[in-house]
Amino acid sequence: SIAGVVWVSEDSIDLKALSRGDKRAWDQFVTRYARVVFAAVQNRLGRLAPPEEVDDVAQDVFLRLCKSDYRLLRTYDPARSALTTWLTVIATSAAIDHLRRRRGEALALDAVPEDALAEEPRLPVRIRIPPGLLSPRQALVLELLYRRDLDVAEAAGIMGVDRQTVRSMHHKAIAKLRAHFRADDPDFGG
Repeated sequence: SIAGVVWVSEDSIDLKALSRGDKRAWDQFVTRYARVVFAAVQNRLGRLAPPEEVDDVAQDVFLRLCKSDYRLLRTYDPARSALTTWLTVIATSAAIDHLRRRRGEALALDAVPEDALAEEPRLPVRIRIPPGLLSPRQALVLELLYRRDLDVAEAAGIMGVDRQTVRSMHHKAIAKLRAHFRADDPDFGG
């Protein structure tokens, strides 16, 4: 491990100086290993990833290494792996984290236009909802949206929650109603 040990790697990068934040050592390190990091990121993101996206993730790798007083960099143990192998693992992990965040952003309901989320109920105008089937908040959402004919923003304002919460409660309530009525009538809901 780097902590407490003075050593120089096989390729003359002084990792102890690096972990102390020595600018010259850091510049030398980045120059020498940038290709390894970029290649690992590019490999994980795919060859068609935009160059700026690869640059951002690669930069994130170097930020991770020096973050919190070089805590991650201090964990490198030359007895366990070559520095290039260790950096490839770190870079691949950063790329995977990036893909997860990107996928989460793509799936975020706020990114979808509100009218695309609107769901026309296929329920009779007056239905009897069994007690306990919906939570009180789900029942209130249906009351506000369907009986009072409010939009999502108005319902959110009345309930003191954000619009996404109203959409989520609405979706869950409709799913519960569909499941309940489908159990009673297999032809329900098409």
